[in-house]
Amino acid sequence: MARIRLDHIRHAYTPELARAGNYALREIDHAFEDGGAYALLGPSGCGKTTLLNIISGLLTPSEGHIRFGERDVTMLAPEQRNIAQVFQFPVIYDTMTVAQNLAFPLRNRRVPEPEIAARVREMLGRIGLEAKADRKARGLTADEKQKISLGRGLVRSDVNAILFDEPLTVIDPHMKWVLRSLLKELHREFRMTMVYVTHDQTEALTFAEKVVVMYDGEVVQIGTPEELFERPRHTFVGYFIGSPGMNVMDCRVEDGAALIGGERIPTRNARAPSGAGKLELGIRPEFVRLVTRGTPGSLPVTIDKVEDIGSERIVRARLGGEKLAALVPEGQGLPADAAVTFDAAAVNLYADSWLIEERA
Repeated sequence: MARIRLDHIRHAYTPELARAGNYALREIDHAFEDGGAYALLGPSGCGKTTLLNIISGLLTPSEGHIRFGERDVTMLAPEQRNIAQVFQFPVIYDTMTVAQNLAFPLRNRRVPEPEIAARVREMLGRIGLEAKADRKARGLTADEKQKISLGRGLVRSDVNAILFDEPLTVIDPHMKWVLRSLLKELHREFRMTMVYVTHDQTEALTFAEKVVVMYDGEVVQIGTPEELFERPRHTFVGYFIGSPGMNVMDCRVEDGAALIGGERIPTRNARAPSGAGKLELGIRPEFVRLVTRGTPGSLPVTIDKVEDIGSERIVRARLGGEKLAALVPEGQGLPADAAVTFDAAAVNLYADSWLIEERA
């Protein structure tokens, strides 16, 4: 296992693109700590798979260095890095049995046969495939094949890290939950460094100890699921994390408050940095309360529609011309003349998409 250091990494797919400043991966300077569980989360094309392939050695970065512990591995091939990689589509040997698939990486490293037998037997139990140990892999289901891919990485004792590139995409929803739970259980036991690429926030937030949110080739925030939800450092994080995502509304700042359509909203960080461009106010729908117009401290809104999602409803409204969503518990009545109040502690102010920090 190893601490993975991304030392000022940047990547462009051709020298011409690099000279033009067109980088698929902008500068990243970060470390994945030894034994941690991390998720790279973001939409398609944001650079997360590019970063994973740089870590694995399938790509060499245009700039910067990759270090496993104190060792610079930037120019080393994947097989020299002692990593295991699990891909979106299971990569297994169909003509081998389940047990032979699990034993294959150990035999390649000339592990003694008695040790191979013991490790394979143990791993078969952990991934729930003891009964199919002698079955050819060809006839197995997609989730069983992905279990083999996972087991093949975990059966080794010498891996520096296990990298997952959207491994549950082809798995049905119930089995996604089962495999995700298995993965978390195995991580808790083995404490291997794991880096998991996904565009699915549920996968990222339920698997990872720390989530690395990427947008347009850049890391915009690294944090625990709680930190990403409560204090998004970039408007994209607020929009991408949560269902529905954070409300982001154009505003201006005046006399210690944010103004939206003439309505004053107190915030804890109501100041515009020198030279700031676009100012926006962000608040999650969970912290917007629907009340009767005229309630002290309330802001009048116009309700456009209501979406029933079972345990609660999403109220779509407008505040001073800006779109606003609020979550209302099922069974709670909606006022005829509606207004909203905000949880002041949950209101964030952004300048050019980045969170304005509170004054010390």
